[in-house]
Amino acid sequence: MQIKTTVVGSYPTPHWLRGDSSRTTLRDAILVVLKTQELAGIDVVADGELNRFDPSHPETNGMIDYFVSRMDGVRTRFSISDREIFRADAGLAYRSDPAGIVVEPIGSGVLNLPGDYEFTRSLTKQPLKFTCTGPHMLTKVLTDRFYPSRADLAMAIAQVLRQQLERIDADVVQLDEANISGHPEDSEWAAAAINHVLEGIAGVRAVHICFGNYGGQTVQQGFWRNLMPFLNKLKADHLVLEFARRGYQELEHFKDLDPKIGLGLGVVDIKDNEIESADTIAERIELASGLLGAERIHYVHPDCGFWMLQRSVADRKMSALVAGRNLFEGKSKG
Repeated sequence: MQIKTTVVGSYPTPHWLRGDSSRTTLRDAILVVLKTQELAGIDVVADGELNRFDPSHPETNGMIDYFVSRMDGVRTRFSISDREIFRADAGLAYRSDPAGIVVEPIGSGVLNLPGDYEFTRSLTKQPLKFTCTGPHMLTKVLTDRFYPSRADLAMAIAQVLRQQLERIDADVVQLDEANISGHPEDSEWAAAAINHVLEGIAGVRAVHICFGNYGGQTVQQGFWRNLMPFLNKLKADHLVLEFARRGYQELEHFKDLDPKIGLGLGVVDIKDNEIESADTIAERIELASGLLGAERIHYVHPDCGFWMLQRSVADRKMSALVAGRNLFEGKSKG
């Protein structure tokens, strides 16, 4: 089985999209993102998460606000006490305000993920990945004044996401969880909510976990070994994990990963402008395959999304990713 190349999701916003939010301009921007990935040789492409782009808030890529601002039950105007409650929560110091206050039952509202998918699906014939922020991450950035526990809130969000993702026939559907890496104590209720969503996905089910990326900085502190019980609970076909920035010393722990779960290996550092060589990427894949077995590695990809980088850097990193995978495959067959 050939190791496939893919992206995690986001792509640097084309500059012209910042001044024109029309549907035609968005279509043009997504076409550019898809074609750029195709020309680089990426096997499974994504829309760059541009469907979430808000020109009024260009400093974010919509990972949180796009979802919660469209759901029923979430208030997005905050009092002083709302902010104080939110800031008392560990692990969220990178945000000054909550994404929203939960005051009523969570519902789909005007969230339309199937519409976003269909818009992109019509623009490429390549295998397509659809990404969606997961229920643990969304739960952690909300201040809850309605549900009795975070577990209840997470399951309510999971139900909304499942109802939407059940209608999406993408080749890969990926849930993004960038907070659990620093909070393994949430594992039990997080896994239950994530699995509820995964069970509704018809295609290949992926879960992306990283240690955060805001302003090129790591947000969460933790170790992969502490997440092994959580990872083994997931009903995912493969994981999409950060390694290039952290190094590969922790790969040893993935010998304990359930063999039914494939591994997506981060081999491109998105917190560094330096372009990795094909040799470097091939060596990283070779190290992992030698330790875990090549059959365990289903995908290679960047550590996280590209949205904080310049387009020229992201494009060259994608080309290097494909060249490194090809170099590794050529050596392994030789």
